[in-house]
Amino acid sequence: MNDIGVRDAAAPAAVQDVDVVVIGAGQAGLSSAHHLRRVGFEPDRDFVVLDHAPRPGGAWQFRWPSLTYGKVHGMHALPGMELTGADPARPSSEVIGAYFEEYEHRFDLRVRRPVDVHAVREGDGGRLLVETSAGTWSTRALINATGTWDRPFWPRYPGQDTFRGRQLHTAVYPGPEAFAGQRVIVVGGGASGTQHLMEIAPYAASTTWVTRSEPVFREGPFNENWGREAVAMVEERVRQGLPPRSVVSVTGLPMNDAIRQARADGVLDRLPMFDRITPTGVEWDDGRRVDADVILWATGFRPAVDHLAPLRLREPGGGIRLEGTRAAADPRVHLVGYGPSASTIGANRAGRAAVRDVQRLLAGASVPSSAPTSVSSSVSSSGVPA
Repeated sequence: MNDIGVRDAAAPAAVQDVDVVVIGAGQAGLSSAHHLRRVGFEPDRDFVVLDHAPRPGGAWQFRWPSLTYGKVHGMHALPGMELTGADPARPSSEVIGAYFEEYEHRFDLRVRRPVDVHAVREGDGGRLLVETSAGTWSTRALINATGTWDRPFWPRYPGQDTFRGRQLHTAVYPGPEAFAGQRVIVVGGGASGTQHLMEIAPYAASTTWVTRSEPVFREGPFNENWGREAVAMVEERVRQGLPPRSVVSVTGLPMNDAIRQARADGVLDRLPMFDRITPTGVEWDDGRRVDADVILWATGFRPAVDHLAPLRLREPGGGIRLEGTRAAADPRVHLVGYGPSASTIGANRAGRAAVRDVQRLLAGASVPSSAPTSVSSSVSSSGVPA
């Protein structure tokens, strides 16, 4: 083990047996690993945490530099260790990356990285085989905490391949200075789209905001009842085996002073979705057109679960149906940070719930058909679930 408590990715060629494999070391994965340790599982002997990222920090390590920690209100601490004394002017990627690194060290979670998980398959004797770039693990239970960052969603529109300018997704957003003097179209009605617009507008020659549906701005704080209703809507989709929507997609955008000013300045004047992309910009069927140098797709992410495909967990509706955190089609598999638990506090609670069910499974006890995994309604002031 090195001095920050992270295991090297290299592993023997032989299949290694453990009771639990945790895939992913973001908020949900670290929460799960912490709760495994709390109930007596030993790292390396009983469980292993695999993470494909080059360093601690989960998806936070890839956030754009202008997203400072002071803009990330509502970040919920990992279980057992608060994040205190952080400089609000420091990039959130650095603050939270350092926090995750310290957390891994303090609780001796021994995350192995970088490890790419290629596939999870049926093994012998009721076990699962987790095939990776660092070898194969045979496990009795799997906690999948891979999140969404690795699957940015790119909508397809006629003419997209003909555009002579630059197209990029918010996943690789470089900060507002990169758009100085350019005509920028931002596509997407979520929190990232509005944040990008407000940052880019002072630098760009022009900005245009395009969304599929009319954005909904909400006055007042996200109270507990409101948040619970939003989570319940996401949870119901997952229960039906439909692809999950983010919690923020059903809460609307929070109205604050910055949003009010941007609307007064015309930065958040929204246009309906265009019908096609041209070599020089975008067009609508009614004859309207906007020329652009850049199209920035702030169109969200999808769950990164392709490695689970050999287990055939997907329902006809396209999603993975869950009972609590457990895959309905396979009680050995838990998904945390998926659907209603795709928030920092939700991930913490899902990690605890998954470990509770895994304990029952390994002990041979019956598992309740609907484990309680209620997710807090905590939402940050930027509209991102906490």
